Amino acid sequence: MKRKTQDATMQSTGGGRRLRCGLLPLTIFAMLALPARAHASLFHGETLDSIANGISWVVLIIAPIIGISIFWLVHILPEKIAHKKMHPQTKAIQCLCLLSLCFGGLLWPIAWLWAYTKPVLHKMAYGTDVDESLGHHGEEVSKEENEIEKLRARLAELEAERSSHGVKP
Repeated sequence: MKRKTQDATMQSTGGGRRLRCGLLPLTIFAMLALPARAHASLFHGETLDSIANGISWVVLIIAPIIGISIFWLVHILPEKIAHKKMHPQTKAIQCLCLLSLCFGGLLWPIAWLWAYTKPVLHKMAYGTDVDESLGHHGEEVSKEENEIEKLRARLAELEAERSSHGVKP
């Protein structure tokens, strides 16, 4: 009989623990669900209105301009890389970058990879893997100007030599 009463008391205390453990999460949830005093902002009145106005200007005007600019700058990176490396297919990479802008950036990874590839077939066909006409237009113009100056100096020498011999044109 003693054993039955001990089992009964153990069951009753275990059941109480279960009941308390079940009520604890429910009590915590009820405490969290109760309304509390809310403070939406540190500011009140006119200050809150002016800050909200400034945030709206930033969100509606400035953020889209910055976002579009960054999107465009990222999309022309393959073209800049190809131009820097004097890639022979720079114009095609530029076209792919523009198409990528139209298609929402889906073609951009292809243009990026293409800008970094080494043009093997171009080297086989032309003997070089860089396009000499693309890279440094300023250097080519200065070389041509140097040649023109040399030719003018040579022409002036020949005219001076001709006039010293007394030959008339």
